[in-house]
Amino acid sequence: MDLSNLKPAAGSTKTKKRIGRGPGSGLGGTSTRGHKGAKSRSGYKKKIGFEGGQMPLQRRLPKFGFKNINRVEYKAINLEALQALAESKKLEKIDVAALVDAGFISNNQLVKILGKGNLTVKLDVEAHAFSKSAEAAITALGGTVVKL
Repeated sequence: MDLSNLKPAAGSTKTKKRIGRGPGSGLGGTSTRGHKGAKSRSGYKKKIGFEGGQMPLQRRLPKFGFKNINRVEYKAINLEALQALAESKKLEKIDVAALVDAGFISNNQLVKILGKGNLTVKLDVEAHAFSKSAEAAITALGGTVVKL
């Protein structure tokens, strides 16, 4: 046995259906497309979501939701993150530039300081917004809060 006498298994291959090659083929005439209508014609293309004239799904379902165009998106940073940053870099003042250097935020993000975690060092913090608990925790240790 060698490569010259290899054959596919019996019944595993079929000849391709050659549509539109005359009446003798059995597939001439309408060439399996039926009579008349858009699908029988050349250039027919069904629109996405078209359901044969039935009201399409995207029009049957109700619209929902609301996007507030005035929403202000803040990057939330907890007190525990500030504590870790202050200890690792020995900082007394944490501002937006320090947070960018540490990789917490990117240049154009707004920052909100949240009150999760304990703060044990006195810090002067500059940010765009503060939660009440974070503000209270920072000022309780004698630190200052500056809203940008």
